[in-house]
Amino acid sequence: MTELSAARQTILIIFGTRPEAIKMFPVVHALRADPRFTVRVCISAQHRGMLDQVMAIAGITADHDLDLMRPDQTLDALTAALLTGLGTVMDAEKPDWVVVQGDTATAMAGALAAYYRKIRVAHVEAGLRSHNIYHPWPEEVNRKIIGTIAALHFAPTETAAAALRAENVAADTIHVTGNTVIDALHWVTARIAAEPALAAGLRDLETRFAGKRIIGVTSHRRENFGGGLESIARAIRQIAARDDVALIFPVHPNPNVRRVMEAELAGLDNVALIEPLDYPHFAHLLGLAEIMLTDSGGVQEEAPALGKPVLVMRETTERPEGIAAGTARLVGTDPARIVTEIFTLLDDKAAYDEMARAHNPFGDGQTARRIMELIANAG
Repeated sequence: MTELSAARQTILIIFGTRPEAIKMFPVVHALRADPRFTVRVCISAQHRGMLDQVMAIAGITADHDLDLMRPDQTLDALTAALLTGLGTVMDAEKPDWVVVQGDTATAMAGALAAYYRKIRVAHVEAGLRSHNIYHPWPEEVNRKIIGTIAALHFAPTETAAAALRAENVAADTIHVTGNTVIDALHWVTARIAAEPALAAGLRDLETRFAGKRIIGVTSHRRENFGGGLESIARAIRQIAARDDVALIFPVHPNPNVRRVMEAELAGLDNVALIEPLDYPHFAHLLGLAEIMLTDSGGVQEEAPALGKPVLVMRETTERPEGIAAGTARLVGTDPARIVTEIFTLLDDKAAYDEMARAHNPFGDGQTARRIMELIANAG
C-alpha cells in the first residue's frame, strides 16, 4: 500500500431521494476528483425512478443500494429499515466520515446510525429551520436531529449558520458554504447547452403553449396532503381560466397527490399534468417558466438563480433568506391568496421585475469545492 493510499479518508455519502441526489452529486464529483479521498456511495432509494434519473445524468453508480421504496409505507417502518440497512453498510465500509444532506428520513437515519458507531457526520445544507415541528413535517425534526449529531455543519447561508449557533452548536464546526443546488444547476444547464437533446422532451408542450405565459407548478409536501392539495388544485383551476397562461405541472408519483390533481385538473386545455421530469428537463422547465408555484424547498433556491419569481404554497419556510431577498413569497394554500399573487406578477411588470431581479442568496456554484476542502482539513 502506498503512503498516499494509506492517508486517504474513506467517505460514505448517503442519500435516497431525487432532491438529495441533485444536491449531493456535485459533492460526489468534487470528492472523487481529489486523491485524498476514497468515496463510497450508498442510496436508500427512498425515491426510486426519480433518484435513478439524476444518478444517470450525473454519471454516479451506487456502491450500495438498499432499494427501500415501498408503496404507502409508514414513516416508522421506513425509518426502521433505514437504520438497520445503513448500519449494515457502515459496519462493512468503516468510513472516516458519513456525509448526509438536508432533512429526509434517509439523512436522519444515516446520521443516527453513524452516531451509534461513533463515526463523524458532515451535514450538507445544515441549519435550515422553520421553528415549527409540523411545518415542514417530518423534515423540521429530522434536520434538528442531524444538527445534534453532526461534527461538521455546512450552512448554505449566514441565516442558517446563525440558527445553529442559537442552538449552541459549536461555532468552529459551522461553515457557510452556499448551497450545492446552485452548483448542480450550473452543471446541468451547461450540459443542456452542449447537448440540447437532453431536454428535448418538452418540445411538444412548448409548441402547444406557444405564445402563452408559462407557470411551472410542483406540489408534494406531506403537510399539504388532503385539504391543502385540494385548495392548491382549486387555485390552479382559477389561474387556468385565463387564456394567456399555461401551467405545466409534473405530478409527484405519490398517490395522495395524484388522486387530487387528476380529479380537479384533468382535461383543462391549458394545464399539462405530466409525469415527473428528470433533472435536465426540470431545469429546462425552470428556464421556460415565468413564475414557479411550488411547495418544494429546492425550487425556492433554484428558480431565483434563473431570475424566476417563486410563490411558496406553504405557511412557513426554512429558507427565509429567499423571502428576505425578495426572490420568493409565502402564499400558503388559500386559493384566493394564490390567485391574487399570481395575477399580480402577471399583470404588474414592476412587481414581477422586483422579484426577478432580486439577488439570489443561495450560492455561487462553488459550494462542493468548499465542502471538499473543509472535510479534508478536518482530518
